[in-house]
Amino acid sequence: MNMKIYLHKIPLILLVIYTTLFIALAINPYDRVTWWAENIPVLIVVGILLMTYSSFKFSNLSYFLMALFLCYHTIGGHFTFELVPFDWGNNLLSKLGLDFILPEGRNNFDRLGHFLVGVFAYPVVEISLRKQWVRNHLMAWVFGVFALGFWAASYEIIEMAYAVVEGGESGAAFLGSQGDIWDAQKDMLMDILGSCVFGLLALLSQRHWRN
Repeated sequence: MNMKIYLHKIPLILLVIYTTLFIALAINPYDRVTWWAENIPVLIVVGILLMTYSSFKFSNLSYFLMALFLCYHTIGGHFTFELVPFDWGNNLLSKLGLDFILPEGRNNFDRLGHFLVGVFAYPVVEISLRKQWVRNHLMAWVFGVFALGFWAASYEIIEMAYAVVEGGESGAAFLGSQGDIWDAQKDMLMDILGSCVFGLLALLSQRHWRN
């Protein structure tokens, strides 16, 4: 019984962790305008999850994955994704041999972040099957991948529009291309790859959906 009560508190614990990190990183960010631009979408997601919690509760693993991305993105918003201290991560990613997507000499914190965007395929697959929007597991996975692919493309358009309107250092920091002319395409590729992986994870962990 005590373990069951503890499991039901996990979403609250994750919210406290995220809120604490958010407040700490809201203090003296590298660029306040960029900080707002990066965090407004995150706050919208958190708001939606809070408003819908009473009507639909995702699994603890789903909330954990979403919280992981939200914390990761909040760190990027504080430093700007290009300037996050990530040498250890860049060194580790360089060993994967994926130079086309994760080139050496570039801060790949943002590129890894785009892969982690794919965690939202997990709750999409989960709610699709639990609400019986679709009954076929393959179609639920495809729906999750397509939903994230649409969001990935939409966000790249938002980044472009903001960079054009805002201009200057803040616009460039939000765009985060780091001189790569194919940055938007590579970011979308990482979004889709992440959604493929985490959508599959959702199908493999259905027994954890009802906590």
